[in-house]
Amino acid sequence: MTTDAEGSAPAELPQAAGQGPASGLTKQDFEALARFRFGIRRYLRFSEETVRDHGLTPQQYQLLLALKGFPGREWATVGELAERLQLRHHSTVELINRAQAQRLVTRSQDPEDARVVRVELTGVGQEVLGRLSWLHRLELDRMGTVLSVPNWQNQQ
Repeated sequence: MTTDAEGSAPAELPQAAGQGPASGLTKQDFEALARFRFGIRRYLRFSEETVRDHGLTPQQYQLLLALKGFPGREWATVGELAERLQLRHHSTVELINRAQAQRLVTRSQDPEDARVVRVELTGVGQEVLGRLSWLHRLELDRMGTVLSVPNWQNQQ
């Protein structure tokens, strides 16, 4: 069984029609869920196209955002980034290598623990991230409530 991003197992699905929580959902609930899913996909498509138009891959943008948005500091370790990006360690290393080749990030040894490698944004990375994030924010404003959590008609 797989786990979600928080590490917990997903809820089990009912085995037969008419059993479990799905049987209590209304048509409006399904419409709200479908509208929310459509909004997510529309936003992701916008994001993918926008970052590609600016010379990055979607994964590179996510890396830059994960670095800038890392709680409490301006750097992160490869392991922390792998967790945030939901990638395997070696895939994260390759992503960092490509971003470093484009001068978007740098790596340095942690002064307190030589085993730890810090990954940080460069000035170029900060600039690119700032531009792209501004465009993403404008798109979220334009989308309005499409990405709001659905208002369920039937509270279980």
